[in-house]
Amino acid sequence: MLFGIERFLQSPELRAPLAGRRVALLAHPASVTRDLTHSLDALASLADVRLSAAFGPQHGLRGDKQDNMVESPDFIDPRHGIPVFSLYGQVRRPTDAMMDSFDVLLVDLQDLGCRIYTFITTLRYVLEAAAWHGKAVWVLDRPNPAGRPVEGLTLRPGWESFVGAGPMPMRHGMTMGELGHWFIAHLGLDLEYQVIRMEGWQPDEGPGFGWPLLERSWVNPSPNAPNLSMARAYAGTVMLEGTTLSEGRGTTRPLELFGAPDIDAHRLMADMQRLAPQWLMGCLLRECWFEPTFHKHVGQLCAGIQIHVDDPGYYQHQAFMPWRLQSLAFKALRLQQPDYPLWRDFPYEYEHDRLAIDLINGSTLLREWVDDAKACPGDLDTLALTDEQAWSEERRQYLLY
Repeated sequence: MLFGIERFLQSPELRAPLAGRRVALLAHPASVTRDLTHSLDALASLADVRLSAAFGPQHGLRGDKQDNMVESPDFIDPRHGIPVFSLYGQVRRPTDAMMDSFDVLLVDLQDLGCRIYTFITTLRYVLEAAAWHGKAVWVLDRPNPAGRPVEGLTLRPGWESFVGAGPMPMRHGMTMGELGHWFIAHLGLDLEYQVIRMEGWQPDEGPGFGWPLLERSWVNPSPNAPNLSMARAYAGTVMLEGTTLSEGRGTTRPLELFGAPDIDAHRLMADMQRLAPQWLMGCLLRECWFEPTFHKHVGQLCAGIQIHVDDPGYYQHQAFMPWRLQSLAFKALRLQQPDYPLWRDFPYEYEHDRLAIDLINGSTLLREWVDDAKACPGDLDTLALTDEQAWSEERRQYLLY
């Protein structure tokens, strides 16, 4: 198969509309071709592309910032001599001066298929800025490694944030190019927008179900996204960032496992199975122990659970529900220990007045369900199914593959 960047590089006809126009690139470390040439270097080698600037999202163009809320500075690219502007530094939205540096912005970002992953918020922000400044945006499309399934509650009005780009469920099942079309329609934007589509992407086929598993190297799109297993689990495990439980940062399997020093993982797994066994389908759960070398519970032995989605004999793509699985873990822990200090109260993505777990979920609904001793899995299922069905219908007209 071919990614958008590869079709763009191979086809002078696709590039022809850029003649005489200044071109910028929004990219990160996973913005590479099949032979692992970075897109910035590949574009700079084209005689018919006038490269004038580059942009980096959260974690930076180079992907060197390990944790959330670690900002990246602007700099001059030492190889190509062009300015590299940070969209996760002094600003989140491009400034007028940044927008003056180009005529067409190429967006080549590997997403993980989850609403909270901030690259899609950055896409929204550059689309809005481009519409305001009369600039063009072209998305060089890439696979959604989590595939087409939809899961989670839709973000409620008033809950938009840097980790909540718009009213979609946690697992949106779209590519960046498709999301661009949805943002433009949803926000009523008027701009030149084009998607350089992939060729041969088959998101419903195994073993990758969204990611061309046997054809492509995996490059971390962010420092703690080390493999396809993490991408599959992320729509659930990302909620751990709003809790006191470790999400595995400081281990070699971040966002694939969770735990804490003061939980009984064996009992937790048993209670999850008792409460809603249908929410644990499509994967294997394993009791484990880990000691984070940084971040939460650093240097402490944690009891935990790892989510395994890499064995094709057990992984069932359509059945696996990471958001429900992780929600169920919170519920089981709350029933075991009603006073457990589960929700982490700290400034999350520079928000000081709302709990991180609520920002992540785009409302208070998930937290309230967990904390309500009388609420059962069926109650959350009813809320989520309504949102999931509505999104599946809404996104239909924007799907390109």
